[in-house]
Amino acid sequence: MIKIKRVYESSSENDGFRILVDRIWPRGVSKEKADLDAWMKEIAPTNDLRKWFSHDPKKWNEFENRYKNELKNKSELINEIKDIEKDKGKVTLIYSAKDKEHNNAVVLEHTLRKL
Repeated sequence: MIKIKRVYESSSENDGFRILVDRIWPRGVSKEKADLDAWMKEIAPTNDLRKWFSHDPKKWNEFENRYKNELKNKSELINEIKDIEKDKGKVTLIYSAKDKEHNNAVVLEHTLRKL
C-alpha cells in the first residue's frame, strides 16, 4: 500500500514506512516532528522543474508529464520504494506542498501504483 501525506500532519502508526520525497527540507519542521524513516530527495523533481512549476495549478498537466519523464531515469529509486512496500506493507510518501492535489508526491504515488 502506497499513500501520501503532508509533513505537517501528525504521523501515525498507520503510516508504515515514511519517506520524504521533497528535494528541500520542509520549513519549520524538526527532524523529530517529521518522524521519517528515509529522505529520498533524489526522487524529487529536478531543481529546474521544481522552480518552473512553482506550484502553479495552471502548469499541472505539463509538470506531471515532465516529472513522469524524469522518473523514467530513476528506476533504481522507484524499485527501492517498491521493495520497501513489499517488506513493510505500507509506505507513506511525505511532502510539504500546501496544494494536496498538485504536487510531486501525487505523481510519484500514481507512478508507483501502476507497477
